[in-house]
Amino acid sequence: MRLFPAIDIQQGRAVRLRRGDFEQATVFGDDPVALAREWRSQGAQALHVVDLDGAREGRLVNIDLVTAIAEAVDVPVQYGGGVRSSDALKRVAASPLEWVILGTSAVTDTDLLGEALALLGDRLVIGVDCEQSMVATHGWQERSEMSAQRFVRALESKGVRRIVYTDVLRDGMLEGPNLEGLRELASSTRLEIVMSGGVSTLDDLRRIRRAAPNVVAVIVGRALYEGAFTLAQATAVLEGASGASG
Repeated sequence: MRLFPAIDIQQGRAVRLRRGDFEQATVFGDDPVALAREWRSQGAQALHVVDLDGAREGRLVNIDLVTAIAEAVDVPVQYGGGVRSSDALKRVAASPLEWVILGTSAVTDTDLLGEALALLGDRLVIGVDCEQSMVATHGWQERSEMSAQRFVRALESKGVRRIVYTDVLRDGMLEGPNLEGLRELASSTRLEIVMSGGVSTLDDLRRIRRAAPNVVAVIVGRALYEGAFTLAQATAVLEGASGASG
């Protein structure tokens, strides 16, 4: 199982939000590119980068900075935020980003979803952001009337292969992941799932690793930034090292 250190960009800085609230941002660095290099130097095997301004505004705001991150490290970069138009989709498809996350538009724009599948293929990842089991949209500012399970079944029928599952109420709160929601979702689909939201301890990672066979990766942000455990410790846990502790 792979670990993605998270780099969330707001106004050119690396921040972490609480429950997706743009007014509750903690700044962890003024240079996201340098931060990406630091995570790589600590052994990161991949990075998860989000353009928070893009997610909020519905357009590619910090794409040049995100591209610079992808060019600065020799590991895959997963990106999300603001991919809600055909032009935006074509731009990210031509970039060095390994995976591109489609969020709101996968719910609201079936034509764009089809175009994304055609352009990106296995590089496409769909963000399934949930609040009380219902899909949240528009940078988590709105809640749709579609359940996560119904949404995932529809995605699978269209040929999507991987999703990022986030419990909005857990994200950035260090309150533990929504394992019940994860298991429920994983049991309803064959899609590969990347878990995000709420990880605060190494035991959380152990439980995620055991949750379901189609959970292939986990995104961790605040717990790493605030030193709850090291990247090396987390990686060891996810790889199943018997001596991993924290």
